[in-house]
Amino acid sequence: MKRNGRIGGVAGVVFVAWASVSVPVAGQSAAPGGIPRFELEQGWLKVPAKWRLGNTSAVSVDARGHVWILHRPRTLPDTLRAMAAPPVLEFDADGHFIQGWGGEGAGYEWPQNEHGLHVDPKGFVWVVGNAMPQDGQILKFTTAGTFVMQIGRSGQTGGNTTQFLLGAAGLRVHAARNELFVSDGYGNSRVMVYDAGTGAFKRMWGAYGRKPVDPPTIAIGLPSSPTSQIPAGIAERLQHFKTVHDVDISHDDLVYVSDRGNKRIQVFTLEGTYVAQQFVGLDSPEYQQARSTAFSHDAQQKFLYVAGSPVIYILNRKTLEVLGEFAIGAAQTNPPGHQIAADRRGNVYTPQAAQTGADGKGGGAGVQKFAFKGLSK
Repeated sequence: MKRNGRIGGVAGVVFVAWASVSVPVAGQSAAPGGIPRFELEQGWLKVPAKWRLGNTSAVSVDARGHVWILHRPRTLPDTLRAMAAPPVLEFDADGHFIQGWGGEGAGYEWPQNEHGLHVDPKGFVWVVGNAMPQDGQILKFTTAGTFVMQIGRSGQTGGNTTQFLLGAAGLRVHAARNELFVSDGYGNSRVMVYDAGTGAFKRMWGAYGRKPVDPPTIAIGLPSSPTSQIPAGIAERLQHFKTVHDVDISHDDLVYVSDRGNKRIQVFTLEGTYVAQQFVGLDSPEYQQARSTAFSHDAQQKFLYVAGSPVIYILNRKTLEVLGEFAIGAAQTNPPGHQIAADRRGNVYTPQAAQTGADGKGGGAGVQKFAFKGLSK
């Protein structure tokens, strides 16, 4: 595919130190039985008419197939602020509104800029924000919005500290271990793991499973330019994460980390041992690639969906080969697909930014639903 980088090298730049990354995670044919096809389902989300949504940052699908949305009420213009919906919203599988809650409350510190949302297998709802230096905390609620636990504190940060975060982005719970994995990636450059029941810190790692550098001591990241213009020395610069934007866990206990600033996905074991990586969108002028991941709904999770801009890439999950892509919207300042999710029917959901017209009315914010239409022939 034109937009996609191979695992081992980029346009003549050879990553000598990483020769092993071209080795597949496990043997599997490139496109078993074809690749998934999707169709945008218009008008599926039914937000109550009395409410408006700000920029929608995250979407999660719970065990019942209900779709949960996290949006940013503060991003609405002043003329619409009184109509802002609660930041956490629940809808059924057909897009009908169930409930909404969230925001400031007793006993916890709500984030200044809502960013990540995850509904875990036990039904707890986790929320993180990425405003810096305010958002150094993780919040845990019941599905009814009752506060359960806070990990970390607002405004308290420090290099490689295990107590506080700095602009965390995404999070997932591993059910069997009851462990919470967090992409602590806007101010820091690491994956954090906590006990999901007690909040106790367990371990952390950076790129390639190394000790993280928080914040990185060098300027990392790919330029917004074609692959041919990537400067010499990029192999050394990519030894750290930059903007660790999301984290996800497959059925076979592999951790997929979205390293947005470096346009790549890195794969680890649950203990943080590096397994493999893949780059996406290297020749695209859009920098917001590798923003989030989701898995196909088959038992083997044969396909890995990687949110880019303005497309979602379809990868063979085992080999990480890029098989195709589908468009999710035009590139813009806040393109759709910020943090994506997939349901048990195979549908893929992508958040949208708010688009406010000249009449002051909000439009376009919410979540797009791309209905699964089977595999290509």
